[in-house]
Amino acid sequence: MKSIMKLLPWKLGLLLSVATLILLIIFNFYGLYTNKFYFFKLDNYLLPLLTIIHFAFLYVLWFKIREDEVTDLPMRYLEYGLYAIIPIYVYKLIDTFAILLSAGEFESYAIPGTFLPIGIFMLLLYLFLIGLTFLSFQYRRVLVGTYNFDEINRHIDSWE
Repeated sequence: MKSIMKLLPWKLGLLLSVATLILLIIFNFYGLYTNKFYFFKLDNYLLPLLTIIHFAFLYVLWFKIREDEVTDLPMRYLEYGLYAIIPIYVYKLIDTFAILLSAGEFESYAIPGTFLPIGIFMLLLYLFLIGLTFLSFQYRRVLVGTYNFDEINRHIDSWE
């Protein structure tokens, strides 16, 4: 993981994460089978809502690294929220892969020519996003620091 951090500096890693998230939000509204965008399906708005946590974590990570600050409770909560969102990214990856594999079942139907290129691109974007998410956790550990629970708990006074 250290060699990846040398190849991909933290600023570039965070910018690539933001760009990947924006592209996946756009493609989330895209129908592979129909080659159309669906803005009136409520299911399509789930991923953009969940990525707000991801964007917030990336902003907090950028701020902490830039200002040379240590970790705190809000950052920890955002990271834990991101741990809960990663399985959704994995689900979307598997779903896109299943859609790509199902192309053979619809040979008698007119599948758009953009089906495979955009489907493979989306698949790669999800893989890239998952990798960048774990890399951002590594950036947090190395550049910001670990979560020192003793230090965090010391500032909490239960009698106030």
